[in-house]
Amino acid sequence: MYQDHQASFTVGSHSSVAPLHAIAPLRVGLLGLGTVGAGTYTVLQRNAEVIAARTGRRIEIAMVAVRNLARAARIVGPDVALVDDPFLVVNHPDIDVVVEVIGGTTLARDLVLQAIANRKHVVTANKALLAVHGTEIFAAAQAQGVVVAYEGAVAVSIPIIKALREGLTANRIEWIAGIINGTTNYILSEMRAKGVSFAEALADAQALGYAEADPAFDVQGVDAAHKLTLLAANAFGVPVQFDKVYVEGITELDSVDIAFAERLGYRVKLLGIAKRNAQGLELRVHPTLVAADHLLAQVHGSMNAVMVKSDAAGVTMYYGAGAGSEQTASAVIADLVDLCRSYGTHPRQRVPSLAFQPGAIAALPVAAMDDVETSYYLRLDVAKLSRTLPTVLAHLAEAGVRVQQLEVLEHPDDAELKALVVLTQPTQQRRLRVALAALEQLPTVMGFAKTLRMEDLR
Repeated sequence: MYQDHQASFTVGSHSSVAPLHAIAPLRVGLLGLGTVGAGTYTVLQRNAEVIAARTGRRIEIAMVAVRNLARAARIVGPDVALVDDPFLVVNHPDIDVVVEVIGGTTLARDLVLQAIANRKHVVTANKALLAVHGTEIFAAAQAQGVVVAYEGAVAVSIPIIKALREGLTANRIEWIAGIINGTTNYILSEMRAKGVSFAEALADAQALGYAEADPAFDVQGVDAAHKLTLLAANAFGVPVQFDKVYVEGITELDSVDIAFAERLGYRVKLLGIAKRNAQGLELRVHPTLVAADHLLAQVHGSMNAVMVKSDAAGVTMYYGAGAGSEQTASAVIADLVDLCRSYGTHPRQRVPSLAFQPGAIAALPVAAMDDVETSYYLRLDVAKLSRTLPTVLAHLAEAGVRVQQLEVLEHPDDAELKALVVLTQPTQQRRLRVALAALEQLPTVMGFAKTLRMEDLR
């Protein structure tokens, strides 16, 4: 069993540090050698010297659990023990840290909990696991005095978890808004730039490897909601509560509305938003209009960005790749480096897993979407505009929805219709629903109204 060794230091010209070969390496058990696992091994090997120079201790992948042993052997060579039973890794007495990159929420949960029960630290890039089972996992880790680190689970190359837990620790966070799914950002960027449909942009994303064969978790907003759950916990000191996040994806977006938004000076982004309000918190993921000159509107392709508003630091923004083998590996290894630096310290002296001391974490009420107040983009396809417009305005006013801007645009698909585009002032969703129920009954309004939320974020 490897033990921690303390380097010796003396002050003055005779200062010395124990050489690296005198300090036992941090021995890592890796669960999975797919895209992220292979990237982690590759980066650790390539940058071994610079990583050791920063930590004062080598990080060594000693054991890997995989399904395909022959393929794994070609990647890691003969010096790494390979097994096809992951429980051999989490139960091995000489493994200090377990890195879980197999994904999923069933087997991964069992393995992580077993590693914790064996008093092993855990590093994971599995946002779904922590969003769904985080409360159980973090409680188990606290009871055993071990760390669960997960920088690679949110926005990959962006050290946003570290920023919330450490860099902004003096601040009261007011809101977080982020583009935290690269697949959907790529699709929306293509729809805007090329005027193509959602289906066409998705097919392109799949051909380029930005989207999975089954893209549901991405395009339906679930992946972003998993990440938002972890961001909110670190920002506001609340438990992970994925089940309370409002989730709306981009599958119903029309390229017409993306084009109209651009014409009016806005761009459509899938945002994850966590915000304090007078009643508690807002936790929501949905397509959102942001001003075209806003920093988040400049995030294109598969890139991610997270913006944080806090009382002392003000608005800060974090930008980088949201996916990729070595990009995720960078975050996983950063967690391993942190573990090297704090290994052997008392649990109370470590940075808490969710930024706040466990006893200080407390649930806040999460607002129902009907009570959330935002501005809205509203498109109605109308016939007989001159007769319809006064009725539309009357129904909006009766519901308490105030108009900020109104535009009449040529309908791209039907010369007999006009596209009536309304930008509202901030209003509760319940008020807009009342207005829409009346507007969609008008004989001169064709089909259903198209609505999108808007955010100022300034």
